[in-house]
Amino acid sequence: MDTVLKPLYIAVSWIIVQFHSLFSLVFDPASGWAWGLSIVALVVVIRIALIPLFVKQIKATRNMQVLQPKMKAIQERYKNDKQRQSEEMMKLYRETGTNPLSSCLPILAQSPFFLALFQVLNKIAGNNEVGVLNASQVAEARQAHVFGAPIAAKFMDSASKVESLGATLADVRVVTVIMIVLMSGSQFYTQRQLMTKNVDLTVKTPFMQQQKMLMYIFPIMFAVFGINFPVGVLIYWLTTNVWSMGQQMYVIKRNPTPGSKSYAHLLERMQKHVIDRGGVRGRRDRYVVKQMVAKGKDRNEDERKFVSALAKHDLLPQADGTIVKSETPLADAKPGSGDPGRRQQPKRQSKSQRRSHAQSGGSGQQQEGADDAAEPEDKKPASSAAKKKAGGSSGRGGAGGNARNAKSGQRKGPQRPKHPSKK
Repeated sequence: MDTVLKPLYIAVSWIIVQFHSLFSLVFDPASGWAWGLSIVALVVVIRIALIPLFVKQIKATRNMQVLQPKMKAIQERYKNDKQRQSEEMMKLYRETGTNPLSSCLPILAQSPFFLALFQVLNKIAGNNEVGVLNASQVAEARQAHVFGAPIAAKFMDSASKVESLGATLADVRVVTVIMIVLMSGSQFYTQRQLMTKNVDLTVKTPFMQQQKMLMYIFPIMFAVFGINFPVGVLIYWLTTNVWSMGQQMYVIKRNPTPGSKSYAHLLERMQKHVIDRGGVRGRRDRYVVKQMVAKGKDRNEDERKFVSALAKHDLLPQADGTIVKSETPLADAKPGSGDPGRRQQPKRQSKSQRRSHAQSGGSGQQQEGADDAAEPEDKKPASSAAKKKAGGSSGRGGAGGNARNAKSGQRKGPQRPKHPSKK
């Protein structure tokens, strides 16, 4: 292993020595502050170098978001066949060139540096030269203490070994336990923040299940293996966890995943600003609006609410990410015109209204005859009297028949003929 990692030993030790020379201008060269801050600076350098991988991780995550509708369709189609569902998911990943494990790239990339630092500190604890560190620098780093614990000491070291480093076993174990708890807690919080605030919960995918497992597995792994880590390695990993936490908080706030809780909060802030100012704030907001317009009918619930809220104020999102004032009121737009106005439903008629409307054609003449019968004889026109006479000669079809039907509770209008057997 030493032969394979020797170039990394040189790189890690060289970075530490350069920062130690810098911090020695402020602190005692033999103090834990000078050596401890050199390890922190090593983390910063490595994480800055990993920013391109982090950007690639973000792009891969966005590709996963684009595939969410197709993944949801596969889940609904093969919901009773888990094996076929997994096969179709992997086929979709291959066709689109998406890697669901891309979120692990930063961790995998810095693993060689982590192993190199682990071996460098182990050799310092054994008082052995490593990389570009000479004998005097190794002896100085070996005696450097951070909060009373040497940076080369471990939780599992014996009392005699700890005493040879100029410390007590109690101090070493207290410091290492506190660092292990902070390291595991920060790892859990970072992963939980990702799962609760920056994941589209409307679609259940194997990728989400993997992330959920990692949320619990990684902190336990760090807690178990942390008892065998030197204090310097615990400083390294605690620093990188804090960096990851801050980096993720920035991404969640500035560029959250569509469909997540953070995305809903972002749209709420944008909606308030757009309604107050009549436009978007900057490039980030224009990008969100542009993606929203490009989705069309595939918008999620939060995006539909955002567009509807703008429509109430006659504001219309554009394909270039801007928002303009509409010339025609969007709230009064006709249904089917493409505007986000709601379709007006006709008012439902009551049962009596529907019955009277259906009978209006057949009972119009009978109603006219009943109105004429209610008028005095001297005020009736001649034509009305003639109609009455003609109606009276028709037997039961006249006004008397209508009066009897109304009194007996039968409906007016043409009666349904009886069956021949009932005549």
